Amino acid sequence: MFGPSIEGELIRLDPPKTAYAAIYIQWFADPQLTHYMLVRNPPSLRQEEEWLEQVAASPNDIIWAIVLRENGKLIGNIGLQHIEWRHRHSHSGTIIGDPTQWGKGYATEAIRLRTIYAFRELGLEKILTSVSSGNERSRRALERAGYKQCGLLRRNRFFHGRWHDEWLGEILRDEWETQQIDQK
Repeated sequence: MFGPSIEGELIRLDPPKTAYAAIYIQWFADPQLTHYMLVRNPPSLRQEEEWLEQVAASPNDIIWAIVLRENGKLIGNIGLQHIEWRHRHSHSGTIIGDPTQWGKGYATEAIRLRTIYAFRELGLEKILTSVSSGNERSRRALERAGYKQCGLLRRNRFFHGRWHDEWLGEILRDEWETQQIDQK
């Protein structure tokens, strides 16, 4: 499903539009962006549109477009994937697809907004995530948003001719609630 609009200080999480599919394809054609991802070839426009349709119909996945508040420019995507309603946890993913917007705190804010929604609106207990070794920007954004390392899968991903470890992170509802109190 597509998530509702959520307003932040610098960005807004919005339901994605089909028109964004062409932009997503451009992002996935950029080796700088896909360096740490398992995506190696950009999908076709039809494949990307079908993926959006599948996510929109899924009761166990939620996705948002990340747009700048000041001008509505699309800069990324964020989501909750494989939500397990019985166990109240989910996997997550974030991408800032526009490299000119890296390092500005947008990913951290998007992660925080998604986390608030997951815990307050969906009643989840835990959000899981993973980052390939070397992708320090993503790992730091997650840690700034309160995620903690819960494991390391050694030599778990093979790309660019070598093995990479995978950092596993999570945030638990009670730890997140404590962070909210401490920040006040």
